[in-house]
Amino acid sequence: MATAADVGDRMAAQVLLARVAATHHRLALVWADGGYTGSLVEHCLAALALVLAIVRHSDDMRGFVVLPKRWIVERLFAHLMRSRRLARDHERRTVSVEAMILWSMTMVMSRRRAGPHPARA
Repeated sequence: MATAADVGDRMAAQVLLARVAATHHRLALVWADGGYTGSLVEHCLAALALVLAIVRHSDDMRGFVVLPKRWIVERLFAHLMRSRRLARDHERRTVSVEAMILWSMTMVMSRRRAGPHPARA
């Protein structure tokens, strides 16, 4: 879900999680980073019956440490940034951005579905 720049992440997350919970009834657990703490955790549990688990950095970690489940989001962002049009904020409308995200993910999924490339001679 793409939003305008003046919409905060927590507010957008409430709308997005309500849509997801209405569509996917068996969903029970959602992972999020530290930016989604606070009232959103209670809102998910009370209104949507979802557990919002926050993936945090530990204070005693030094250097680069891969956080559990965080790499999934970072990998998604890397796939999206391979589409040059999504690497910069060129779009004026959120529906255009969402269409480009769908197109980019369609390319990723079709490559996965096609399987590995045969060896070239």
